[in-house]
Parts: sequence; structure tokens; C-alpha cells
Amino acid sequence: QVQLVESGGGLVQPGGSLRLSCAASGGIFSIDGMGWYRQALGKQREFVADIGRSGSTNYADSMKGRFTISRDNAKNTMYLQMNSMRPEDTAVYYCNAHYYTVVDGAPAILEAWGQGTQVTVPS
Repeated sequence: QVQLVESGGGLVQPGGSLRLSCAASGGIFSIDGMGWYRQALGKQREFVADIGRSGSTNYADSMKGRFTISRDNAKNTMYLQMNSMRPEDTAVYYCNAHYYTVVDGAPAILEAWGQGTQVTVPS
């Protein structure tokens, strides 16, 4: 199974920047799509951005132009560069991935989530 670990969260002032990382590990696997989601306290988890194996990207409207998602397949790592940050960006940010692997000798397609990393933009 794949484990995802986010890092890079923290406190940043409005208008500032932060870069999140998500590292995948856990054995033999091939990651397809990856994405970032976030969840503010008391709110529903929402889509931030995703990226395909070959680098195609999608962004939520409020993120477009401010955030940039990228990945390094050789390092099994995904990134989220966040610029022009706003207080409403305050949330726990989660890494998501769909991946192909082998379980007990059989091919499988599975989903993994990271534990989340806190991002705080004070108002």
C-alpha cells in the first residue's frame, strides 16, 4: 500500500507564499492522478487542484492564477506552490493519489490520502 505524507504547511501572512510537498512511499506502485484538497475547520473538504501522470492540471476557480500544482514522478512527489495567499486559504491541506499496485499477486487500483498539513493565513 501507498503512504502519502504532506509537509511544508505553516503560518504565512496575507499575500505571502507557501510551498507544500506530498511524498509517496510504501512499495511497488505506479501513481496515476494526484491532487490537493483542503478542509477548513467546520467546513466540507474541497478540491484545490489535481495533476495527471503526464502533467495535465485542473484548479478550483479560487485557486487558479494563485496556486500551481506540479509533480516529480522520479521522486514520487507532488507539490503545491501557493502565492497571494488569503485568510480564506486557512485549512488543513490533504494530498490524494490514485495508484496501480499489486496486492497478493493481483493488480489493483487504489486511493490514498495523506494525514494533512495545517496552513494558516491570519486575517
